[in-house]
Amino acid sequence: MVVSERVIERVITHQFNAAEDATKTKNSLEISGFGKFVFNTSKANKKIVKLIKVKKVYEQQLAENTLPTKKLDVIKSKLSNLNLTLNSIAPKV
Repeated sequence: MVVSERVIERVITHQFNAAEDATKTKNSLEISGFGKFVFNTSKANKKIVKLIKVKKVYEQQLAENTLPTKKLDVIKSKLSNLNLTLNSIAPKV
């Protein structure tokens, strides 16, 4: 079967957009033949609490400024990733 690249791109884009809309509105996504994915709000709340505690520890370590430069750079990187995770989870809760 010969299908143009343009048609394939449109189908894939549509599928991803539909999947994104489903996760935003219903907190679940079912892909035929692959499985169902559900956003668990209670687990997300627990994870947010844990991440906030870790964030406070990292911020405290940065404020003390007693660690070597390399360690501070690692902590800054971890803090950045942690903030991205929090920002992606928090709106769904």
